[in-house]
Amino acid sequence: MKTNSLFFTIFLFYFLSLSFPSYSEKCNPQDKKVLFKIKQDLGNPYHLASWRPDTDCCDWYVVDCDPKTNRINALTVFQANISGQIPASVGDLPYLETLLFRHITNITGQIPSAIAKLTRLKSVSLSWTNLTGPVPSFFSQLKTLNYLDLSFNQLSGSIPPSLSLLPNLRELYLDRNRLTGTIPESFGAFAGSSPPNLFLSHNQLTGSVPKSLGNMKFTTIDLSRNRLTGDISFLFGKSKALESADFSRNLFEFDVTKLQFPKSLRVLDWNHNKLKGNLPVALTTLPNLQLFNVSYNRLCGKIPVGGKLQSFTYAEYFHNRCLCGAPLPAC
Repeated sequence: MKTNSLFFTIFLFYFLSLSFPSYSEKCNPQDKKVLFKIKQDLGNPYHLASWRPDTDCCDWYVVDCDPKTNRINALTVFQANISGQIPASVGDLPYLETLLFRHITNITGQIPSAIAKLTRLKSVSLSWTNLTGPVPSFFSQLKTLNYLDLSFNQLSGSIPPSLSLLPNLRELYLDRNRLTGTIPESFGAFAGSSPPNLFLSHNQLTGSVPKSLGNMKFTTIDLSRNRLTGDISFLFGKSKALESADFSRNLFEFDVTKLQFPKSLRVLDWNHNKLKGNLPVALTTLPNLQLFNVSYNRLCGKIPVGGKLQSFTYAEYFHNRCLCGAPLPAC
């Protein structure tokens, strides 16, 4: 009798273990359905092999769940062997705060408009892919966005002026694309309490830099390797907040002799422009200057002595009209 009872208990335990899963799934069923659609749209790549029906999607590779809501709040696909376009189905993850497709050279096509539905987005990084088409103006609708990186793509057309409406934007990377036209005048009136770190290098931007940018206290600004012209002296001054400024390989032309600089300046690159005048004595007062390059300009006169200026090499000063003094030959 005891043997039968023991057998029945073992059988019942085995039956129940088959009837119920061994874990309590946290993942929201609708989010799981959307993730399977994303996987399908990407051609069921091996990179997403952990995305299986019998597992909790909060434990899947390249996704995260919010511990409070158990909704998918991050999709971060990085260095994957994936081909195709960014699926429009990503727009059906309403709690998404972080969206990343990075270092995936076989991702092509345009940035899907469905991303505009993701009103909780804080960080978007679609970089080192082969995306084409324009920089979408719909990004200006995502008011919680603080980080936007669209660098290292094949994006073309002009920069949407409406990006300046983002009140929380702290980093804006549009560098290494094929953008044309001018820098928007609106970039001198960003909606936030301080302007974002601005990276527009390696494009085909033309025209002069809007003087409105002089109203902003940029910390980092990189406009290098474009076709920009004119005078940018209004971006400098003792009251500015600049730490890193790269204006190299453009067509800027102005007299630098009397420029002033904030003590915070660490990086100043002016190489390959048409700068004229003497090097400002104010450069000797910068205690944190780590990178400095004025080569290939039209500067003259003696290099001021003091500060960090003599710590740089011949290469940072050569190919000027009549610049002299250490580390160049004596005047």
